Amino acid sequence: MFGDMMNMMGKLKETQQKIEETKQRLDTVLIDEQSNDGLLKVTLTANRKIKSISIDNNLLEDKEQLEDYLILVLNKAIEKATNVNETELAAVAKQGMPNIPGMDLFK
Repeated sequence: MFGDMMNMMGKLKETQQKIEETKQRLDTVLIDEQSNDGLLKVTLTANRKIKSISIDNNLLEDKEQLEDYLILVLNKAIEKATNVNETELAAVAKQGMPNIPGMDLFK
């Protein structure tokens, strides 16, 4: 029983480490998103950190349009990044949790 417990703790530690490694790797995964007309482009990491924003000069003349574009494009990019992030982390968590009773929230 005690051995099982130690084994489980070891697995949990291993999984936590893998999750940390995955989070670091997701910092290098870049998600590109742009407006339909290509006037606004954003790049962010799969950890949802904005890396770059590129704004066409045409958008600088209309503050409201620019704000709308930013909201729309950033939200789409964040949604994509979140999907990548959750999929990757769920896969790691699932690998590390073979069958711990009461831990089936990862499945």
